[in-house]
Amino acid sequence: MAIQTPKAYRNQVMYSIYVRNHTPEGTFQALRKDLRRISDLGVDIIWLMPIHPIGTRARKGSLGSPYAISDYRAVNPEYGTLEDFQALVADIHALGMKCIIDVVYNHASPDSVLVREHPQWFYRKPDGSFGNHVGDWTDIVDLDYRNRELWDYQIETLKYWATMVDGFRCDVAPMIPVEFWQAAREAVETVRPGCFWLSESIEPQFITYLRSQGLVAHTDAEIYQAFDVAYDYDIYGIFRSVLKGECPLSDYAEALNRQETLYPENYVKLRYLENHDQDRAADIIPDEDARRHWTAFVYFIKGMTLLYGGQEVADAHRPGLFDRDTVNWNTGKDITPFLRRLSEIKRDMPANSRFFAQALPGDVLLVQQGEEGGRMLTGIFSARGGSAEVAVSLPDGQYRNLIDGETVSVAGGKIQICHMPLILET
Repeated sequence: MAIQTPKAYRNQVMYSIYVRNHTPEGTFQALRKDLRRISDLGVDIIWLMPIHPIGTRARKGSLGSPYAISDYRAVNPEYGTLEDFQALVADIHALGMKCIIDVVYNHASPDSVLVREHPQWFYRKPDGSFGNHVGDWTDIVDLDYRNRELWDYQIETLKYWATMVDGFRCDVAPMIPVEFWQAAREAVETVRPGCFWLSESIEPQFITYLRSQGLVAHTDAEIYQAFDVAYDYDIYGIFRSVLKGECPLSDYAEALNRQETLYPENYVKLRYLENHDQDRAADIIPDEDARRHWTAFVYFIKGMTLLYGGQEVADAHRPGLFDRDTVNWNTGKDITPFLRRLSEIKRDMPANSRFFAQALPGDVLLVQQGEEGGRMLTGIFSARGGSAEVAVSLPDGQYRNLIDGETVSVAGGKIQICHMPLILET
C-alpha cells in the first residue's frame, strides 16, 4: 500500500478538464480565465487531460486523440507554449488548488519520438511490426516494460513534470507493472514530496480478458500498492445497471460495502457520475430530481469526488475526443451553489470513518458514516428522484438537513424524502 496516502483525500473534490474542448479557443490561456469560477465550485485538484503533442500517423478524427502522444516531454502547440502551461499552473496554485496532468504510459503514437529514437522499447506483433494489444486502439502502439531503459526514461520524464505539477492521473495504469509505478513514486518523491497519484483502474471484465491473453492487468487491490486513489470502475458497471433497471439497488449497496473489506484501511476511491470515457450524467440520469440525489450521493460516500467540466451546467453531450467539440456552457442551468454546498459538507466530514450503505424500499439509498462514539452522518438519497416515506433506524425527532438547512422529522421510525436529498447529523 502507498502507506503515506492521507485519508484527507476523502474530503476533496477533483475537476477534470479537456483543454481542447473546455473553451472555444481550446488553449491554456483561455482556460486561465475560467479558473476562479472552477475554484468557486469548491474544487481542490484540477486534472488536465493529456497536454502533450498528438501523433499524426493513424490519427483518429480531424485533430486526433490526446491519448496518442508523440512526445512526453513537450506540450501540444494547439494549446500554447510551455510558458503558457506554466502560467496556467501558477494561476491554479494561486487560487489554492493543485494541478495534476495525465500520464499515458501504456502506449504512444506510431510516429512518436520514442518510436523513432528507441524502437526496441515497443511491443512487436509476430510479423515484427509495431502493434497493440487492444484492437480498437488503432491510433497507438504499445510500449514494452520488459525493457528497463524504458523505465528510466519514463521516470525521468515524470520527475521533469513533477517540478511543475502536483501529481499525475495515470491512464490504464493496471496494464503497466505495479513495480514500475512503485519505482516511479519513490523517484518522484525526491522532486515533489507528497506527489499525488491517481490510477485509472479498469473494469473487472477487462482485467479477466487481459489476463486470459497473458497480459499485465492489476486489480485495484494490487494497484493501491503504488497509488493514492483509484477509479471506481470495480463497481461502476453495477451503478449503470441499476440506472437501466437491470439489477436491484441492493446489489450496488452491497458492492459499496464490499469495498470496505477488499482494500487497505486508508483506501480512497474516485467517485463520479461521469468522466470523459462515460456518458454524461445529464444523459444517463435525465430526471433533474434523481440527478440531484445521485450528485449528493457521490459527494457524500467515502472517497474523492470527480466533476467533469460541463457537469455543473448539466451538459448532456459528451465532447468527442478526436475533434473540436466545445462544452455547451449555455444550457440555462447552473448547479454551482448546490455543488459548492456539497463540497463544504464533504470538507467537514470525518475522514477516518466507518461506512455502511443500505438499499431501502422505494429505490432509496441510506448511507451512514462517521466515527465510533463520535460524529455520525446519515445520507438518504432517492435513486429515482421521487418522493418516498422510508423506515430508518433513527430516534424520533427533528433533524436539520445539512444541504439546505431545512428541518425534517422522524416520526414513528419513518422519514419523508422529496426533491432534496438528505444529509443529517445523527
